[in-house]
Amino acid sequence: MGAHVLLWVATAIAPRLGAIRGTLAPLSTGTPMGISISPFYLFPEGSALEKSYQNSQKIATSGVSMCKLSIAQPAENRHRINCFAEGIGVLLDGIMVSMGVHGLCLLPRR
Repeated sequence: MGAHVLLWVATAIAPRLGAIRGTLAPLSTGTPMGISISPFYLFPEGSALEKSYQNSQKIATSGVSMCKLSIAQPAENRHRINCFAEGIGVLLDGIMVSMGVHGLCLLPRR
C-alpha cells in the first residue's frame, strides 16, 4: 500500500508542484508513466529469459544439431538484453521517485 501511495505522489502530485514552484523542475520533464511501465514489462521478460535459458540448456545437452543451438542461443541473448534494458529503466524510475520525494521534503512549510 505504501508503494502505491509513493507511486501516486511521484507521478501525480510532484510534477505539478515542480511546474508551479520550480523546485522539482527535473520531475516535470520526466515521464511519470515510466515508473509503472518498466516493472510491468520486466517481470514477464524475466520469466521468458528463464524459459529461454532452460530451452538452450536442454538443446545443448541433448546433442541436437548446431543449427538448432545457433537459433536457441541468440533467443536467450535477446531476452538477456531486454531484461537488462528494463532493469535499467526500473533503476532510473527509482531515481526519479527519490528526486520527487526529496523535492517534496524541501518545500517550505506554510
